Amino acid sequence: MLLNPAGLVWIGRRANEGLVEHTAPGHEWQMPQGGIDPGEDPLEAARRELWEETNVRSASLIAEAPDWYAYDIPRAVVGARWKNKWRGQTQKWYAFRFEGDETEIDIFNPPAGEQEFAEWKWERMERLPELIIPFKRPVYERVVEAFKSLGA
Repeated sequence: MLLNPAGLVWIGRRANEGLVEHTAPGHEWQMPQGGIDPGEDPLEAARRELWEETNVRSASLIAEAPDWYAYDIPRAVVGARWKNKWRGQTQKWYAFRFEGDETEIDIFNPPAGEQEFAEWKWERMERLPELIIPFKRPVYERVVEAFKSLGA
């Protein structure tokens, strides 16, 4: 979770809304996230994913969620998109304070080469669960609960 000085959260609208996991139109917004490489520390993975998806490096750690949170991917999505290889994801969440200028945020030229987001905005933390794809909503509700004292 990346928060600006006003306590708003950075979210991006997924670039490829045609993917099968977008089962609910209007719920294509999410925070940066991604996998942990073998041997990688979860905090370093969070910093790397934030950078790879947004180009943001000017961020300082302000909180860590107390638990790991998991979600399951709906069966139809798993088979159609990932050939039943993935079932879901278990995530460790961190909150960072954005300390840079917004010109640093560049979703169109991501360092990893794959554009994740088509647009971005700052949003009130409590709105995040209603904007995320429904199968990830319980995780977002827990993340918001863990970090609610940090938001606007």
